[in-house]
Amino acid sequence: SLVLTVCTSLSLKPVPIGWIPSLFQTMVPTGYTKLQEERGLAMVDLGPKPDGNGYRPDPTHLEVRRHSDRVARTSVSLSDGGDVRYSETEPMLPEGTLSGEEGDDEENEEEESQRPPTRNMPKESPLAMALQIVVPFLLAGFGTVSAGMVLDIVQHWDAFKYITEIFILVPALLGLKGNLEMTLASRLSTAVNVGKMDSPIEKWNLIIGNLALKQVQATVVGFLAAVAAVVLGWIPEGKFQMNHAVLLCSASVATAFIASMLQGFIMVGVIVGSKKTGINPDNVATPIAASFGDLITLAILAWISQGLYNCLDSHPYASSLVCAFFLSLTPVWMVISSKHPASRTLLYSGWEPVITAMVISSIGGLILDKTVSDPNLAGIVVYTPVINGIGGNLVAIQSSRISTHLHFHSAPGEVPEEAKGCYYPCRTFCGTGANHRSAQVLLLLVLPGHLIFLYTIHLMKSGHTTLTPIFMTVYLAAALLQVFLLLCIADWMVYSMWRSGKDPDSFSIPYLTALGDLLGTALLALSFQFLWYIGDQDSDVGD
Repeated sequence: SLVLTVCTSLSLKPVPIGWIPSLFQTMVPTGYTKLQEERGLAMVDLGPKPDGNGYRPDPTHLEVRRHSDRVARTSVSLSDGGDVRYSETEPMLPEGTLSGEEGDDEENEEEESQRPPTRNMPKESPLAMALQIVVPFLLAGFGTVSAGMVLDIVQHWDAFKYITEIFILVPALLGLKGNLEMTLASRLSTAVNVGKMDSPIEKWNLIIGNLALKQVQATVVGFLAAVAAVVLGWIPEGKFQMNHAVLLCSASVATAFIASMLQGFIMVGVIVGSKKTGINPDNVATPIAASFGDLITLAILAWISQGLYNCLDSHPYASSLVCAFFLSLTPVWMVISSKHPASRTLLYSGWEPVITAMVISSIGGLILDKTVSDPNLAGIVVYTPVINGIGGNLVAIQSSRISTHLHFHSAPGEVPEEAKGCYYPCRTFCGTGANHRSAQVLLLLVLPGHLIFLYTIHLMKSGHTTLTPIFMTVYLAAALLQVFLLLCIADWMVYSMWRSGKDPDSFSIPYLTALGDLLGTALLALSFQFLWYIGDQDSDVGD
């Protein structure tokens, strides 16, 4: 009943209010509106035609026939009881035959009469692209600023002072938005763009299956992140306390589960709303996935950690019960996610990037833990979610756009001509590919975006560092270097994964956002260390 209620609420059409529709209309390239209209007409034309006796064939029979033809061409597959085989890239591919695929001539002729004309992705001008990106980018940025201010406050709570391993959890749990929310947004954005969500039944099967899969991954990754935090905290100091370890596991699992569910519902609403308004979800979904993700996750983590810490003496078994409760729900979500082939495939094959990304983020958390422990570098806390979040948001947009382009124009295992050969950084920003302009736009957003967020933190009188010209120069240089490296890595990684037959929507974003956390935390720590050495010492500001 909960799922039906959510589905019903998400399917409601928003009522236009005043100037809002006209503003959205100016942000929507005409190509996307036209593409949505063509899909609607194509679905009407694709209906089964009656034969001479008035018999109308069952549309599911036609779909099964198309599906069986696609299955024969899969490269990386999963057996479903020995009858059906799905590849990692198959659930997101369009119905039409992609370049490089050859099928049976007779079957192709029959399908051509029922298939709409081949569509190309509509072109976006840099201005339209920037207009679509900038609003969710600013929303996501203010969300990370709020998370940084919250972290600056809660670092003085008892749970954070006496169980410092919680700081190791922070990047790993905040990174779940990259591992899970942004990956979900990228998969569903690609599904919208290639027409896989035109059918209401297929749309809600994709949504429900992916939400259930996300809960399984969130629970498991939350538990593993706590284990990593315990190990990384124990190795340098050689101290281990069982009650602290159980508290870390409980807080991590509960935070990951609750935050993932809340953000998943928000993400589905954004994807469905983007489809209805004609906005390209690749430009808005991933930033909005992170707009409130950091704040929600960090607030839940602080609240649960402090609550369980207060219960350590009076109710010592509370942490164990909380952890056992959320872990016991995992089989339920596994059963639900296994009902849809797309999520069932990822249920078995989608763990490598998520777990690897968690480990990378945990290393960034260890850097944060050691930096925060130094009183001279206390100011790093408020800026860590900002620089990590902004870098992850921008590279997720680029990764999602490249992935959608590949799903449209290339068969799995084949890459465009411009992506062949050895990689060089100029290809990302000055090449002949379809996404070099978006890389330029995203890189240009770094400096003005961070300036806005820095002054927001300053006006809110948060943090422990004044905005001196030297500090701003060093900070902006670190942020620009982080995003430049991430965009280059994304360009190389997405094409490499597609060439190897893996779906970039599921595999690239976890790695990229985790690398964003590691690079952002490391560069920020080096920046604060450099500022301390040259005499820019004002760590007492904000106390």
